[in-house]
Amino acid sequence: MNITELISSELSRLEESKTYKYETALQSAQAGTVTVGGKEVVMLAANNYLGMSNHPLIKKAAIEGIKHYGYGVASARFLCGTQTIHQQLEKKISKFIGTEDALLFSSSFAANVGFFSALTNEKMGVENYKDIIYSDKLNHASIIDGQRLCRPEVTDKKIYNHGDAEHLARLLEEDKDKDYRLRIIATDGIFSMEGDMAPLPKLVELAKNYNAILFVDDCHGLGVCGKHGRGTHEHFGLVGKIDVIVGTLGKAIGGAAGGFIGGSKEMISYLRQKARTYIFSNSLPPSIVCASIAAFDLLSKDKSIVKRLQDNTAYFRKEIKSLGFTIIEGTHPVVPIMLNEASVAQDMSAALLKAGVYIKGLWFPVVPKGEARLRAQVSAALSKKDINRALSAFEKVGKKMHVI
Repeated sequence: MNITELISSELSRLEESKTYKYETALQSAQAGTVTVGGKEVVMLAANNYLGMSNHPLIKKAAIEGIKHYGYGVASARFLCGTQTIHQQLEKKISKFIGTEDALLFSSSFAANVGFFSALTNEKMGVENYKDIIYSDKLNHASIIDGQRLCRPEVTDKKIYNHGDAEHLARLLEEDKDKDYRLRIIATDGIFSMEGDMAPLPKLVELAKNYNAILFVDDCHGLGVCGKHGRGTHEHFGLVGKIDVIVGTLGKAIGGAAGGFIGGSKEMISYLRQKARTYIFSNSLPPSIVCASIAAFDLLSKDKSIVKRLQDNTAYFRKEIKSLGFTIIEGTHPVVPIMLNEASVAQDMSAALLKAGVYIKGLWFPVVPKGEARLRAQVSAALSKKDINRALSAFEKVGKKMHVI
């Protein structure tokens, strides 16, 4: 069998099992409501948590960025790809999240992939060393892929049960007398498929007790969690207590592209020299950099945006449950609506789009088998009228499909 036959067979299998991912094109800007097929629908599938993807101030800043600094830099940072605005944004990020310094990447995926190998694959003057990474079972694919790049002869890896600090503590205790050079605890701050939080207070304590580096990917926490939207660590009162924080500019902070790593000055300086996804990638374009600066400024000045998001989230969670749907409990704007079967999730997604709601289904391997769901993502861009319109569609479709 040749490669074309193999691929065609797999694509047919995906279509037959109703796990094929279809792309539904928007005919408008990303916002609380969008246009699909000439029809306005309520958007419940975007990471546009703060409604900044189409915010007039953000768009204006992006346009000004192109006017003053050009379309792109056509270079990696260490060659000629660093403009003063890149340095300005890094300082603004580190101040906002509470780290000593920050480093921009082309994406948060690139940040995660670059981080682990940059630390574990380098001798740093130590011969015959061994490092170990303890990783949450449900960590994002980018963390998993980053750890795959760590050479097995120098890096041990252990998976702890999702959100289970006690299990992690047992693993750390088992290894306490082993001569590891580095111990790294890696976790998402917010787990994007469940919308639940990592037990950061316990992880901070364990990292301190076992001399481990605590790495937190807070892409879904930045702009969302905490009174000021500084992230999951602000929610728990742990600003300044996390060793390494990864965040994104592609979700709440405008929704375009780009990611970052925040940490100590020494850590960031080291990653500038060793993180391959930083060294060998083009610098972020001026439009994104300037728009991100404006987004952080807006978030710092206007406290009502985060509150509006949190109020919308609480309202949607309460009302979707009252309709009879089963959700995973929490406070985050990611609201998993559990349907169990992939075919049901895909059919209901299609039916809701016809009823005026844009939402996508998730199934294995993105989530465990038998735990297919619709993932609603609430935004500050939604009005109460938008949310009520979406809820009415859920009730209508849910009853018709005998889900409720």
